[in-house]
Amino acid sequence: MIADQYLKVRGVRIIEHNFRNRFGEIDLIGYDGEYLVFFEVKYRKDIRKGSPAEAVSTKKCHTICRVADYYRMKHGIGDFTPMRFDVIAICGKEIQWFRNAFAYC
Repeated sequence: MIADQYLKVRGVRIIEHNFRNRFGEIDLIGYDGEYLVFFEVKYRKDIRKGSPAEAVSTKKCHTICRVADYYRMKHGIGDFTPMRFDVIAICGKEIQWFRNAFAYC
């Protein structure tokens, strides 16, 4: 996966790929330094239908937060662990990393 390799080169330790439960899915989960990061990866061949980052809707953000809550509960990760929600937007061969793309909701 392109996003996985992109993040690893930048020092992110990926711990989960495509984590799913009945609420939805998170594409990648990893540690960026001390932060537990939940990554949404969006791809577009080109920008004719908008940028990939624009495709992360409010509904999708809520879904990711619910799945993240379940993940943290399942793995005993407490409230004091710093966490972020990031977006990796891939358009053609260009990759953008949006840190803190959205707040916990």
